[in-house]
Amino acid sequence: MDGISIVMERVGRMILHAVEETGRIIILFFSVVAWASRPPFKIGNILKQMEFVGVKSIFVVVLTGTFSGMVIAFQTYHGFRLFSAESLVGAGVALSMTRELGPVLTSLMVTARAGSAMAAEIGSMKVTEQIDALYVMAANPIKHLIVPRVIASILMVPLLTAVSDFVGIIGGYFVGVHILQINQGAFMKNITKMVETDDLYNGLIKAACFGLILSIIGCYKGFNTRGGAEGVGRATTEAVVLSSVTILVSDYFLTAIMF
Repeated sequence: MDGISIVMERVGRMILHAVEETGRIIILFFSVVAWASRPPFKIGNILKQMEFVGVKSIFVVVLTGTFSGMVIAFQTYHGFRLFSAESLVGAGVALSMTRELGPVLTSLMVTARAGSAMAAEIGSMKVTEQIDALYVMAANPIKHLIVPRVIASILMVPLLTAVSDFVGIIGGYFVGVHILQINQGAFMKNITKMVETDDLYNGLIKAACFGLILSIIGCYKGFNTRGGAEGVGRATTEAVVLSSVTILVSDYFLTAIMF
């Protein structure tokens, strides 16, 4: 019984900690919304973060999207060939990229590159008491540090997703038409026939939600860093893991609602 009690106590503490973390993240979200609507609006800071989150992530997003589309083309070709429906490979690639893989993979790549950097940068400022200095100067750190990063992520992740969708379809086209010898006209016709604008729009909405998730969690973990350099490393790891898991879980619910 003692062993069971210990296990139950640990499980209870984990659940309580998860609930508390969720509550703090939600409070931070509402604080960001409140401060984002108050002037002055730091356009320069937002543009700087847009460059960091968006422009500097283009290479990894293009690389990931291209090879994802190529892999999907190979895999769907072997499945469709069993039913003599090879011409549907193009539609399969386009639907997979616009609905799921484009938003999800782009968000995960941005989380690994930009979300971790948000946690590390803000965490370093926290442990070196720079955030406390902002409070002393009557400058709210949420307004100056978190709001620009959240806005930049919400704006840039959908744009990166659109790029990923495009290069993924191009990669699928290259594999399907030039390597697997699928008829070019049938390949393109099925894309235009089966892919609707709602598929693209819903994918971009999901990407915006994922951008909000990765930025809020990354900033939250950095803002609550403790323990010096070791704490910064721990906060960065937790930010990437929690953001990635939350993105994948929320993807299910968004997909169930939209599609």
